[in-house]
Amino acid sequence: MNLQLTADGRLRHLLTLDGLPRAILTQILDTAESFMDVGEREVKKVPLLRGKSIFNLFFEPSTRTRTTFEIAAKRLSADVVNLNIATSSQTKGEAILDTVDNLAAMHADMFIVRHSQSGAAHFIARNVAPHISVVNAGDGRHAHPTQGLLDMFTIRRYKGAFHNLTVAVVGDVLHSRVARSQIHALTTLGVPEVRVIGPKTLLPAGVEQMGVQVFHNMEDGLRDCDVVIMLRLQNERMKGALLPSAQEYFKFFGLTPGKLALAKPDAIVMHPGPMNRGVEIDSEVADGPQSVILPQVTYGIAVRMAVMAMLAGGNG
Repeated sequence: MNLQLTADGRLRHLLTLDGLPRAILTQILDTAESFMDVGEREVKKVPLLRGKSIFNLFFEPSTRTRTTFEIAAKRLSADVVNLNIATSSQTKGEAILDTVDNLAAMHADMFIVRHSQSGAAHFIARNVAPHISVVNAGDGRHAHPTQGLLDMFTIRRYKGAFHNLTVAVVGDVLHSRVARSQIHALTTLGVPEVRVIGPKTLLPAGVEQMGVQVFHNMEDGLRDCDVVIMLRLQNERMKGALLPSAQEYFKFFGLTPGKLALAKPDAIVMHPGPMNRGVEIDSEVADGPQSVILPQVTYGIAVRMAVMAMLAGGNG
């Protein structure tokens, strides 16, 4: 049984993109498309979640993800409560479930959960009341499904379809929950060729089993790509010397105009942010005509609105 779906196949939680059917991913993207114009209106609100209470539970700091979830919830007219748990009860050793139970007693309808430990959102989802939905806003190295979805939304907006694309995911795949979500989404949506490019030390063992082609040479990997997704070097999650130096990394795996020229002329460049300029990506590329890094952030709001609206529908 898929914890994420109701008995009749609707979305109940969003914890990972692994195992979600293509129809659900497409429905999220289509729903997000319908929300795109809300941000253009004078009154940027729709009444879909009026009266619902959404709690942002961030056990790990993240300004951008938390902000876009908050904006998305408010645009759906929900009541939003932000809890930075790093600074509250968790530091006193209160168990996660005690925190969640206390908030559920305040009539929570949805928890947006960010945690440094893989599986934390699944754990909460298995233990909440049937009417409460859980969204994983990033757990350890495991998954970041809404980021993966907003990346798919971005690709679809610029490329129209998935069935004829070559997509490269470049960099620190080993520590990246975003990369895992992107790869699951790309393969589920029917992208015929997904490549991962990076040094051996930053690619997970057996990554080929996820249905990707592996390249350790950036020039070979970028050739004829339609989409180039750069990943942030996750210095805070690295143990030991996986890399000689940032300069060395940039030399071999940083995206420069010269390397980008090997991709198709109309290739788009993406990055989930925050970027380390001069380490993963040259400023000339980040700010250049092929970069869609800022639109990704804008699309993130519509995608998170879509997820929340569908969850409220699945549990309504």
